[in-house]
Amino acid sequence: MRYYIIAGEASGDLHGSNLIKQLHVLDANANIRCWGGDLMKAEGATIVKHYKDLAFMGFVEVLMNLRTILKNIDFCKKDITSFKPDILILIDYPGFNIRIAEWAKKEGIKTVYYISPQIWAWKENRVHTIKKYVDKMLVILPFEKDFYGKWNYEVEYVGHPLVEVIDNFKLKHPKEETVGKKIIALLPGSRKQEINVKLPVMLEVSKAFPDYEFVVAKAPGMEDSFYEPFLIKYGNVSALAGKTYDVLNKATAALVTSGTATLEAALFGVPEVVCYKGNPISYRIAKWVIKVKYISLVNLIMDKAVVKELIQDEMTTENCTKELRELLENTDRKKQLEKDYTDLKNLLSQGGNASANAAKIISDFVKK
Repeated sequence: MRYYIIAGEASGDLHGSNLIKQLHVLDANANIRCWGGDLMKAEGATIVKHYKDLAFMGFVEVLMNLRTILKNIDFCKKDITSFKPDILILIDYPGFNIRIAEWAKKEGIKTVYYISPQIWAWKENRVHTIKKYVDKMLVILPFEKDFYGKWNYEVEYVGHPLVEVIDNFKLKHPKEETVGKKIIALLPGSRKQEINVKLPVMLEVSKAFPDYEFVVAKAPGMEDSFYEPFLIKYGNVSALAGKTYDVLNKATAALVTSGTATLEAALFGVPEVVCYKGNPISYRIAKWVIKVKYISLVNLIMDKAVVKELIQDEMTTENCTKELRELLENTDRKKQLEKDYTDLKNLLSQGGNASANAAKIISDFVKK
């Protein structure tokens, strides 16, 4: 079978790579062509475009890069037409993928959406577009099945793929006693524009905790030279590339940008402060249109404030320092976090092995 997969971000590359692994288990002759990254390539896919050349975050940034985005959409359509896939698999990345789904429907190409766009946060009316153009939707968050249900759209909950990814990592890398200074993980994001804004604030926090080693988890595919000017003036800060899970596995606490990383830290059991700061205009627009109470996946899934969120003007060195100290010194806070993290993992594990479930559903769908 011929599979064409589109993932436009680091998290999509991770989940796409595990899906590809399971597709190969079910279909030894699978021919897979992708928009993705190094992880998908490592599983045997042919990469057409790397996600690091695709990720534009924020309303203003999208407008500034609109010509590039439109060129990519046009190129993608031509590449799919040339490849002639049996199935088109879309992974999140809604601004791009929903346009491709609409085009694919008109071309008679069957489409599966794996990992729903977060339309429950904003643009709920996109449900109508998805119902019309996507043949099958596979969701990874427990509340998404009910969300789509109220729109009379039947979707399948497969479980969250991060559970299996992190469990497998822990099995291969048992947690060891930290030698020397305890570690505070800094996860400032995967795009240059967000790292430029958030990392300087996070690094300033290190001055208040000289007895800890602050470790920046570098984004996949990001060159070392980009980080060097940020790190040079901080004595208790280091950085690691391609070692995010190693850093989280050893961390005592973390400052984490919003997104998938908040869930990763929680599944590693790391007390975290969620940090978000973006383009002021993009933020004002987002605040106006986004309907959810929280920005972190941890809080959204649990439907309560499990982890502290410092958003936009609240993300200051002083506030980050205060909240980090609370995580390190307040025993009751740590115990409550441990309980909430356990409940979170149980919720996300209900569907079983997400990647295997998704691959089986997709395989069966193609055969039909």
